[in-house]
Amino acid sequence: MTDLADLSAASLAKAYATKALSPVDVAKAVLARIETAEPKLNAMYRIHREEALAAAKASERRWLAGAALSAIDGVTVTVKENLATAGDPTPVGVPIADMTPAATDSPVPARLREAGAVILGKTTMPDYGMLSAGLSSLHGVTRNPWNLSQNPAGSSSGAGAAGAAGYGPLHIGTDIGGSIRLPACHCGLFGLKPSLGRVPISPPFMGRVAGPMTRSVKDAAILMTVISRPDLRDFMSLPFEDEDYARGLDRITVKGLRVGLMTKLGAGLKAEAAVVKAAEAAALALEKAGAIVEPLGSILDAKMLDGMCRFFEQRSAADLKKLPAAKRAKLLPYIVQWATHRADGATADVLMAAYLQVQAMREQTVRMTHAFDFVISPVAPIITYPAEWHSPTNDPTKALEHIPFTLPANMSEQPAASVPWSYDPKSGMPIGVQVMGRRFDDRGVMRLSRLLETLRPKQKPWPLIG
Repeated sequence: MTDLADLSAASLAKAYATKALSPVDVAKAVLARIETAEPKLNAMYRIHREEALAAAKASERRWLAGAALSAIDGVTVTVKENLATAGDPTPVGVPIADMTPAATDSPVPARLREAGAVILGKTTMPDYGMLSAGLSSLHGVTRNPWNLSQNPAGSSSGAGAAGAAGYGPLHIGTDIGGSIRLPACHCGLFGLKPSLGRVPISPPFMGRVAGPMTRSVKDAAILMTVISRPDLRDFMSLPFEDEDYARGLDRITVKGLRVGLMTKLGAGLKAEAAVVKAAEAAALALEKAGAIVEPLGSILDAKMLDGMCRFFEQRSAADLKKLPAAKRAKLLPYIVQWATHRADGATADVLMAAYLQVQAMREQTVRMTHAFDFVISPVAPIITYPAEWHSPTNDPTKALEHIPFTLPANMSEQPAASVPWSYDPKSGMPIGVQVMGRRFDDRGVMRLSRLLETLRPKQKPWPLIG
């Protein structure tokens, strides 16, 4: 019998509607799972036990009265630490942050509460979200449920670990260069980076999005229907489309779809053989189903990646420069070194050149992918890396060598997802494939991802941390 903590959001909605299950019993089961696993995983920054149980009780009353607020009414959800929630500090992974509790919910948590979701608490993230790893000067080490010695990736590290460990079905991450898709890949989850502005956030920034991290595409679609609702605080948000992303999720015409297969890039780490094999297998499965698959060359070169790195290094270096030495000393030394190792040479001309490389990346990504309906590629070039490492290279001067497959979609504002596909025969760790769509085609990306769920190899049971 499936533990209540492992039930999908779709299953829970049906069970609540028929009164077969109570949101209170489910919330208790998920909280029990967290209590058991959390000492080993360290995925949660804050756990709101009493508030969650009160929200579950209110949801139970609504379901009994036939007045549920949405399909996720009474369904448990975690929210990444950097998305402000009323009453909680938002330290973004560092011990030197202003710990004043937020007065109001930011857009995504606001939509969740309006929909009746049970917010369990906040998941961990690394310092300022500027690591693709589960290390934080505030939280310590967050670990991967598939192997506790390995990294969940980041920066939505806690969300990835929580999803794989069964801390309920729904989790919210954020992504500015791969921070949803990378932990989804390494933790065996489905993770969607929506088109920029599809899910309102505050404050918005170039490439920054919030999106779902779930065990299935359907649960992500149900969640997207809620969190994509409008909020004026995001001045970069797209015009609202009243979409039910779960409707018609299984309807996609594969015959004639043009799919690009990209396995090599002109920058960053070389993709490992097992990673390339997974992407090729996914593309072949689509080809057998009727798609037209063609190879796609590199949409990224070393100058573009370096330009993006310099831009974000200098952005962080400017923030660090304002800190007293005593506060800087409390941050991860890796973060400080990454941000400042070449900041002295960042003249105005250098920074403008870096920014123009980011724009060149955007232009080239759109131009080279426009001929295709979708692009299939690896998510991460590597299978796994140790939990204590700050990045797959563990070198602060080469901190972002593993994001070339995910980064372009952020800068081009196109939707992209990580779909669990297979497992590494040596380590047993999950391997995901990336689906990138045209700008605004979030529904299409989810539909193709759902198809890949039906075509992929048999999946392993989820890890149970006891």
